[in-house]
Amino acid sequence: GLLNPLDTPHHMKVDDDMPYREGVVLEQPARKGCGSSVNVGMRKEVRIDRTIKPGLRVTVKMNNTSGTKFYTGTVVSPSAPRTEQGLYWGYTVRLAPSFGAVFTQSPYKDGYDVTIGTSERGTMLILSQIDLLLAFFHFRHLLVVFGGLKGLETSLESDETLLANDPSLVFDHYVNTCPGQGSGTIRTEEAILVTMSALRPIIAKATTWTQTIGNSL
Repeated sequence: GLLNPLDTPHHMKVDDDMPYREGVVLEQPARKGCGSSVNVGMRKEVRIDRTIKPGLRVTVKMNNTSGTKFYTGTVVSPSAPRTEQGLYWGYTVRLAPSFGAVFTQSPYKDGYDVTIGTSERGTMLILSQIDLLLAFFHFRHLLVVFGGLKGLETSLESDETLLANDPSLVFDHYVNTCPGQGSGTIRTEEAILVTMSALRPIIAKATTWTQTIGNSL
């Protein structure tokens, strides 16, 4: 291929033994009493537990991979690999009609516990501060916002429903994860990698805390 392989949990090799796989329902007519056949990127097709319209993408929980003619599996929610096994399984896209809607139209019932805005005008996030942040960063849903070429300031100005005139007032934390960047701007796709690497210890700590609390309830 033209692109380097991601080698992520949901981009597995043909012989990888994984509990879940993504697949496409085939055009083959289902036999009476049997489910549809799905191509999940393995050497054999997977017979699922229901009949589904051909061409649809499905997440399959693998049941039996020792069949001589085909494998068997169960169609599950696309979020099942993450919620049941803790596997990274790609991402979903939510279209927000305005900057403010990014916060107010959260898909989570209680919204976001912590919000972080990123900007070259934010407070420098350095390694010595991460230990301090770890002390109080207990959250279930974290929102990290990256600006475009002109920064979050322009995004804020374009939303007339927000009264704040300073983006640092909109977030719980307004940070600069790449101090001394040298170049005039950093591309958003570059900023994502830099920022998520810097926040990784915080996110990992919060994930452990969330799992501990969940198990104690």
